[in-house]
Amino acid sequence: MTPQPVDSPDLWAGLPTLEGPPGEDDTAPDVWEDPIPLTGRRERPAFPAHVLPAWVREFVTAVAEETQTPVDLAGSIALSVLATAAGGRSVVHVRGNWREPTNLYTVVALPPANRKSAVFALLSNPLYEAEKQLKAAMKPVIVEAEVTARLAKEAADKAAAKAASADGDKRGEMVATAVGLAQTADALAVPAEPVLLADDSTPETVTSLMAEQGGRLSVMSAEGGIFDIIAGRYSGAPNMEVFLKGHAGDRLRVNRQTRREYIDAPALTIGLAVQPDVLRDIGKVKGFEGRGLLARFLYSLPVSTVGYRKVVTDPVPETTVATYTERVIDLTLSLAEWTDPAVIQLRPEADAALIAYQDRIETNLKPRGGHLSHISNWAGKLAGATARMAALLHLAEHLGEGYAHPVPEATMRAAIELGEYYTAHALAVFDVMGADPVLSRARSVLEALKENRWEDVSRRDVFTVLSRSEVPTVTDLEPALALLEDHGYLRSYQPERTGKRGRPSAPRMQVHPTLRDAGR
Repeated sequence: MTPQPVDSPDLWAGLPTLEGPPGEDDTAPDVWEDPIPLTGRRERPAFPAHVLPAWVREFVTAVAEETQTPVDLAGSIALSVLATAAGGRSVVHVRGNWREPTNLYTVVALPPANRKSAVFALLSNPLYEAEKQLKAAMKPVIVEAEVTARLAKEAADKAAAKAASADGDKRGEMVATAVGLAQTADALAVPAEPVLLADDSTPETVTSLMAEQGGRLSVMSAEGGIFDIIAGRYSGAPNMEVFLKGHAGDRLRVNRQTRREYIDAPALTIGLAVQPDVLRDIGKVKGFEGRGLLARFLYSLPVSTVGYRKVVTDPVPETTVATYTERVIDLTLSLAEWTDPAVIQLRPEADAALIAYQDRIETNLKPRGGHLSHISNWAGKLAGATARMAALLHLAEHLGEGYAHPVPEATMRAAIELGEYYTAHALAVFDVMGADPVLSRARSVLEALKENRWEDVSRRDVFTVLSRSEVPTVTDLEPALALLEDHGYLRSYQPERTGKRGRPSAPRMQVHPTLRDAGR
């Protein structure tokens, strides 16, 4: 097939166009309406705090009031706190062989001066208190195990020394005794001191801590340094294996000369509050999207309250603080001793609600017309994340007895509402990351139109000034032009025939006057 020139009219056949330049034909509008901003259709709803159990909701809303921060910040951190308490110690059985662990990855993006650290401290303080109590309870056990292991090692060493100097008749028996004592000493393990939380740790540190803690750990931070670490700030190369498998619960094995670690069911929770620029930057890190790391996070991009805050606010009531603290600690301690995870079941009505939600998600993943198609990696995990949130809400409602009651339909619908919230915010965040190539190319075309101050332009002219790495072919350009036309930035029209024989001229485009003025 002979390649067609860029301005070949056949390339643009079927496009809606005006006959003749706008303004010269009676059917063409001569007044431009204000264009719709490319990001103007992304609505970001407020965090639905009403779906949280009462004791969590009351604390979250009170913290948001005292700190004058969006409730989204405290709400998302609260979910990561619940995931820290339950992650690695419970799973939700959805249906068949489908089980989801109850750990989550959440990230809230807000500009500086939004008191992220203060909110983080208020929400996570009970986890540190729970960690202290776990350490205090484990201290006598650790001391006893250390003494027992030391005595066993000493006994094995003495037996080995005696066997080495024994006469021939007794040597075999004493060697067997020494070997038995050595094996006993080697089998005695000293339990690790309990650790629930880590900060911006390296992947190697996270892996080691998870191995020590039976596969359970939480990384919570009011900064975004963990993304730099994963991207290879210290190692020079991205290292995301533990963060990928730690979310999914896939078996993790590290075999290196310096260490060997095995985690059969890792459960890592991540709760972060970062600046919006961090999200923009991680979208550019090679491998983050391709390996699926970005698809594992629940994103929140709330509107900043800076400039609209009250100076004098109501503090969080002491009873609200006490209730929140007590129940986070109770939930954490009640599940801490579980080795085989507690299994949370769904009521049939809850599963039916989730199935209906999955059907809606699936429809929106269609390559043509599906509004989630460009973030299909993320949306493909949404049903699982919703099931996890339903289990966490259920555990928060019933605390240590959550596993004894199946999740009701109302709780699943609450989790679905959270899923819808995070979907709306994920669309906005992935816009920031440039995940939608059509939108990204449309923005590049807008910049080219402003820079060149065109009034009337051909598609060939636009294509010529764009980067081939971003827009390799004319076919790649057309959806972006169609999007700009839908938003009112461009108008396509068909130039009048000149009377000469041959093919008609290729369609051209009129440019919105505001773009021409912006280039001045």
